[in-house]
Amino acid sequence: MFYAVIAEDKPNSLEKRLEVRPEHLERIKQLNNEGRLLLAGPHPSIDAEDPGEAGFSGSLIVAEFSSLEDAKRWAETDPFVKAGVYDKITVKPFRKVLP
Repeated sequence: MFYAVIAEDKPNSLEKRLEVRPEHLERIKQLNNEGRLLLAGPHPSIDAEDPGEAGFSGSLIVAEFSSLEDAKRWAETDPFVKAGVYDKITVKPFRKVLP
């Protein structure tokens, strides 16, 4: 089943986010290589493709896991969590309908 990982960044965490981003992306690429990734990306803090110094307010990752518990464990071990970028993470089941 798919699960949505909805993460909210701590205020003023852009520097840490950029520092840890390569490690964070490696984990997401692994999901993609395993055919489990539906989508992933950050939420810009402003209405712009490149928010610059405004940074990001969080991230959304939708991927396949064997259970809600597995999805939560995966989310809790993200490099952004370890580095203190994320303030809050919500993980919940996701059912793809379209397209």
